[in-house]
Amino acid sequence: MENFWFYINMGLNHVLDFNAYDHILFLSALAIPFTFKSWKKVLVLATVFTITHCLSLMLSVFDIVVMDVGLIEFLIPVTIFLTAIFNIVYLKRLQGQTNILLHALATAFFGLIHGFGFSNYFKMLIAGEDEKITPLLGFATGIEISQLIIVMAVLLVAYAVQNLGRIKQPNFVLVASIIVLLITIPLLYQTFPW
Repeated sequence: MENFWFYINMGLNHVLDFNAYDHILFLSALAIPFTFKSWKKVLVLATVFTITHCLSLMLSVFDIVVMDVGLIEFLIPVTIFLTAIFNIVYLKRLQGQTNILLHALATAFFGLIHGFGFSNYFKMLIAGEDEKITPLLGFATGIEISQLIIVMAVLLVAYAVQNLGRIKQPNFVLVASIIVLLITIPLLYQTFPW
């Protein structure tokens, strides 16, 4: 059980590490178009991301799929960029009017990419472990907890800005998504593999 807690902690640290802020940035972009009224949708998206993130880790740990690290490092900021663009393009379909199926499919695909980005480091960490499922489950639990913390924080900031600052939701989504885009552009440049 101590081993399980170690991997939960590692999952928490993986997502909440401000030095590797790409995960936080992606989750922020994912949560920007939503409000507390639609918290269940955000929870579903965060869980889809966790599941596919851990699926790619599992595929990598068991050497079923091996990905080019340079390409994955570039695709991670691409996923953030595309999520922010998606927010801007679909401004007219905010909240209850949106079906999250497209969001969920994109989130699942992006979760796979983000998982492969961490897979080499994770494989190195569990190299001495005989049993690999417990570390994966512990890590997934830590990721899910930390992602919920981040999306709830984004929803709280959105609530404060929109209600206390009297900013309309479409304006908030537009400005917040543009900020994410501006932060992501240097990441795209730094990780461009060709």
